Amino acid sequence: MRRIRNVGILAHINAGKTTVSERMLKHAGMTRVMGSVDDGDTVMDFMDQERERGITINSAAISFSWPNAAGAEPTVPETTFNLIDTPGHVDFTFEV
Repeated sequence: MRRIRNVGILAHINAGKTTVSERMLKHAGMTRVMGSVDDGDTVMDFMDQERERGITINSAAISFSWPNAAGAEPTVPETTFNLIDTPGHVDFTFEV
């Protein structure tokens, strides 16, 4: 339990919530390429309508392990993150 972090990203529309989520996935080693909202190829915005409109409509959750810092003892377990990317548009706040 000490190595689990629950993180929800909340902000207004176009603040970069999905972009931050995609960067976290890339740096954790979950993806090889960082998805882009503008290109419609993000992991977190998976619905066709989200990709076409460039906005998050449904909250999306994903779990991943964050690697230990360089030089950390090998016996220290990685940290597990439960990440929630939320919509920022006022019309979809009920999702949050």
